[in-house]
Amino acid sequence: MASQTPPPDAPPPHHRHSSAPPPGWRNPDVRAARRLVEMLQELRVLQTGVQIVFAFLLSIAFTPRFPQLTEAQQDIYIVTLLLSVVSSAVLATPVALHRGLYRHPGKARIVDVSARIAQVGLLLLACALTGAVLLVLDVVLGTVLAVPITCAIALVFAVLWFVLPWAVRRSATHHRT
Repeated sequence: MASQTPPPDAPPPHHRHSSAPPPGWRNPDVRAARRLVEMLQELRVLQTGVQIVFAFLLSIAFTPRFPQLTEAQQDIYIVTLLLSVVSSAVLATPVALHRGLYRHPGKARIVDVSARIAQVGLLLLACALTGAVLLVLDVVLGTVLAVPITCAIALVFAVLWFVLPWAVRRSATHHRT
């Protein structure tokens, strides 16, 4: 029999002799601390991806073929490299907030600010990944094919990372009322 993961805001399992959930699970500070730990774990996974993209982009500049890139391709490269660096900084900001405000009583506010910062980081990461795709496809396939394919990739990021969560949140809010 497969075990099912409870929803994130469900009370933790408790002993069979106790009818009440463990103390503190409804406490806003406890919930905020748990949400922050979950978010930091998610950001840790994203940071690995950002580092891989950044390493890939750094290595391109040192290849023999780099000087042969057109001016437009070099511009795409620079913008994409900078987007990856800035997305890395933005996605690491919640970690810095957590460290800088460790044991701070306003944990719920830290979670809210960190969630907004993470959204900006996701947007920047999506732009960096899309830029990397555009650069590679432009070099390999040419601009005529690279642009529509890259637009499709950008649309995939927009739908999966932004529209879908918004729609699910909206639907869940609508069903509660």
